[in-house]
Amino acid sequence: MAGSEILLADGRTQIEAFLEEYRATVEATLDGLTEEQARARLVPSSTTLLGLVKHVTWMQRIWFEECVAGRSRQDLGLVQSPEQSFRLHPDDTIATVLAAYREACVTARAAAADLALDAVVTGHRGGPRTLGWVYLQVLRELAHHCGHADILREQVLEGERGR
Repeated sequence: MAGSEILLADGRTQIEAFLEEYRATVEATLDGLTEEQARARLVPSSTTLLGLVKHVTWMQRIWFEECVAGRSRQDLGLVQSPEQSFRLHPDDTIATVLAAYREACVTARAAAADLALDAVVTGHRGGPRTLGWVYLQVLRELAHHCGHADILREQVLEGERGR
């Protein structure tokens, strides 16, 4: 959808366009990186570029599979906390993390496809939410994490130039 068409689109179309833009940006943060670069810890926390994509995958699964679709974290096999969602395992690679991320995006789209923005979803631990609220929350989190990823990627690439 061209920029001018987005400006004239309905609210849902605009929100979904922004979600897709940020989803693509998250995926692009790993473009051209080595496994070592994707796992590099450059801040005191355990945040890495690969861990960030893994966390965003978890976040989308929480909001769309748990909150919207009503499945429990336990049934979904998800860790319980955001901190745990950043942790990398030895078998996590750029390919496996991106595959899980892409699958979470497809599942998120499907979970929301037949619902109106004002549809009330009841899977959230804190109580009912509307789909519109979930969309805005996910959009907020994606934007937030894209900023983190941009800075980390800049640090990773600058570190390579300095060698």
